[in-house]
Amino acid sequence: MGRNWAIVVGINHYENLRSLNFAKRDASVMATWFEQEAKFDQVFLFTDDSPPIPANPPIPTQPTFGHLRRFLRAQFENIEHPLLKPEDNLWFFFAGHGNRYKDKDYLMFSDSDPGDIEHTAISVDFVTQRLRRSGADNVVLFLDACRDESSRAGLGIGEQSYQGVITFYSCTANQKSWEIEELEHGSFTHSLLEGLRLQGETNCATVERLAQYLRYQVPDVNTRYGKPAQNPYLQAEPPYKMYFILLEQTATLRDVEPLKHQASQAENRGNLSLAKQLWVRVLAVSRTDWDAIDAIGRIALHQQRNFEPIISTSDSIGSSSRGKSASDEREQAENRKRQQEEAERLRRQQNSTTPAVISRQKFLKWAGLGGAGLVTAVVGREIFISISPKLISLESFNFQVVTVNSQGEITSKRPSQAKFFTEYLGNGITLDMVEIPAGSFKMGTENEEIERLVQKFKRDEFRIEKPQHEVTVQSFFMGKYPVTQAQWRKVAALPKVKVDLKADPSNFKGDNKPVEQVSWYDAVEFCDRLSKHTNKQYHLPSEAEWEYACRAGTNTPFHFGETITTDLANYDGNNIYASEPKGKHPQQTTEVGIFPPNAFGLYDMHGNVLEWCQDTWHDSYKGAPSNGSAWIDNDNQFRLMRGGSWIVIPSYCRSASRLNNIRVERDYIYSDIGFRVVCAVGRIIE
Repeated sequence: MGRNWAIVVGINHYENLRSLNFAKRDASVMATWFEQEAKFDQVFLFTDDSPPIPANPPIPTQPTFGHLRRFLRAQFENIEHPLLKPEDNLWFFFAGHGNRYKDKDYLMFSDSDPGDIEHTAISVDFVTQRLRRSGADNVVLFLDACRDESSRAGLGIGEQSYQGVITFYSCTANQKSWEIEELEHGSFTHSLLEGLRLQGETNCATVERLAQYLRYQVPDVNTRYGKPAQNPYLQAEPPYKMYFILLEQTATLRDVEPLKHQASQAENRGNLSLAKQLWVRVLAVSRTDWDAIDAIGRIALHQQRNFEPIISTSDSIGSSSRGKSASDEREQAENRKRQQEEAERLRRQQNSTTPAVISRQKFLKWAGLGGAGLVTAVVGREIFISISPKLISLESFNFQVVTVNSQGEITSKRPSQAKFFTEYLGNGITLDMVEIPAGSFKMGTENEEIERLVQKFKRDEFRIEKPQHEVTVQSFFMGKYPVTQAQWRKVAALPKVKVDLKADPSNFKGDNKPVEQVSWYDAVEFCDRLSKHTNKQYHLPSEAEWEYACRAGTNTPFHFGETITTDLANYDGNNIYASEPKGKHPQQTTEVGIFPPNAFGLYDMHGNVLEWCQDTWHDSYKGAPSNGSAWIDNDNQFRLMRGGSWIVIPSYCRSASRLNNIRVERDYIYSDIGFRVVCAVGRIIE
């Protein structure tokens, strides 16, 4: 429905930096995809030997500082007569070196001088400002930069976000973006092309799903070819842009549901201009979507009645509050007041059922849809006033489930799939929440097994795992991993709810290592801040939820089977549980996610760090609830942890283990104590 333009830059040869091997090829292949597969209307290619752009005179395309800067200014400087319209899309792909200077991200061109970055490189901010002046509402950046260690001084790009723009970064600011010789591509671009070519229900047609695909695929490619970690991420500003449709030709009806929700919310707030733009994007995928048709007609009728909402700066696309005078602010406040008054008037009319008709020709012209083949829209007079329940869009990920025998030998590897949603915490830091299905299980350990453990290990505390009892658990979401240090820092920086949080409490440092040395109070504060930030209900798991999630449908000592090995979990491998061989003992935490998951798709449930639960301590399960809820005794100051850790023997890592020597007070901290979170949400989009 809208037009699609792309600007593609790939630089192999650098005069003042180390040259690259495959950046030019990355750009050329991307340009071919834009032109031949995605059928873009216009593609501008800038590489070391690309032909000039036809014009009078022709525009040179060698990727120098001057050529790119002149091109961006000539094409997109005129904001009064933009080249594109709001329903159009403009993509910008860059493969080359990036740098960070004076708190700004810069793209380095073939003649850029690292000693004079301000005058020979182009800031990403300059690029985004020009692209937004194109008039297109959907501006998408793919920055495959920070590609070589010798080009970097301190942080690379990736620390900034850009209002009104969707930005895909190939790696975080403290990483490198790697080239893969065997693929003759950068790993990011290789994965990007694979994702863009996916069809059907597994497509990457939306911003959100492409970001999720890249976050898993790029690290996998790097691991496969022996490269260090590289973690791409998304910055979508405003956040609703993560629901935009990137590829209309491969999108499904399911893909537009989150976008419809955002459009309804904008309409509910009285931001009719934004709502119209979002509904039009829905129609780009589903041309006979009656929700969108009705909404656009309804908005047209309201505006025909001389109600033209002025968009507030917090909701407008590409808006900025910088440079506004006091009179501007007063005018905006008055506009918002008028919008609220109009919304209240519309609420009073909500029971009106008299239909109104807007002609097909006027509807299509007003909506900017041209000859889209839509029928005449018959709409009601009322606007949607009530806010719908929060929608959670679920995605799927694939993994292998490993089972071992008592000798620690792998007896099976079976493919499995789980659903999850992602919380975006900022600067590429995300939190994946895996759907745990409802079900029943036997919690604890049967008497015969307990007595065997008591005799074998000469420890009476195993008896606290009885009586074994049936528990029924409702569906919930649980963190795929223990909370990492990067996630902790992001949430710890949010406004305080009850207690202060240290920004970096962990003993074993690493962004992707679990946070440790956090008390139960700290973990609860983390959940409270996250709940307030996301408007969802986050909390620590109950002990029953934790064990149910750990077992993932198994009744063996470990979700892996009869035992574990140090190839499957991080614990003290100098000790054994069954007949498996001894293993290694790292004597510290390991990065989350490096060991196989259980059948629910949860990682590190055995070992690495102990995990706080909601419940207060009880010496047995006598009187325990059977509905999966937390068992709280307000007079009890002791809390408990589950899961084992890097410092303990394997018998303490079992699914049912609840050792009495980890009955601790809520302010207790140690370098093997962390946590993961649980979430209760509203409506789910399947």
